[in-house]
Amino acid sequence: MSYKTLSDVKERLERLGSFELNDERFVEVAEQAIDNETQQPKDRLLYAYKNLLAEVSQQMNQMDDHMGMQPTCQMGCAFCCYFPIIVTKLEANMIIRGIESMEEEQRDQLVQHLQSYFINQKEKVAACTSLDFEQGEIKHEYMKKQLPCPLLDPETNTCMAYEWRPLPCRTYVNYMDPKICEKQLVPEEAVSFEFLYEDYMGNLNEVAQEIAMEDGHAIDYPADVFQYNYLPVFLKEWIEERE
Repeated sequence: MSYKTLSDVKERLERLGSFELNDERFVEVAEQAIDNETQQPKDRLLYAYKNLLAEVSQQMNQMDDHMGMQPTCQMGCAFCCYFPIIVTKLEANMIIRGIESMEEEQRDQLVQHLQSYFINQKEKVAACTSLDFEQGEIKHEYMKKQLPCPLLDPETNTCMAYEWRPLPCRTYVNYMDPKICEKQLVPEEAVSFEFLYEDYMGNLNEVAQEIAMEDGHAIDYPADVFQYNYLPVFLKEWIEERE
């Protein structure tokens, strides 16, 4: 199989300059969540999280079509699952709520996996999450420790909460030979669409603010929106609270 060259990928990425991002779709999703009076506040917040991320994925698909190329990432390719994933407490809570909404067998299996993970990976988790992401670029140092994401199934190399995975997991893609990711800790050839974060997070914040005004117990606003940390930190706290 032949793969695109770096120069070809760069040329096609330049075509994004003529791509019109549909900001209104993010607004529509947020408004649907806010106006849905048939759901409880926490459920509307979860709806917003899930569907705003779905819109991120949808617009990335449209950008791929606009550029005329598709990611070479495949199921079982999990090199980027060793990256530091930094999220807000709100996002972490939505992932946890998504896990809690799973069928009992799937949920229990994931909880047991996390319990074992935080025992077996104790030293690596402590070392990785002690890196200060607010003081500079820590991705390479984090990657050197080869700590898998807590949600990664090590046997299948697939995400155990794929439907609820956060934005960084969705916006990092490779359009070239997948071996680039295998051979490099932080490949420069990979592409990040994290510029979509502004529309995604801005509208999630709008929903969170409305929910907080309606039901102060549904969310600790604005703290949950502006408190950032590594995903393993939030998941570890949740697992410890369950025990």
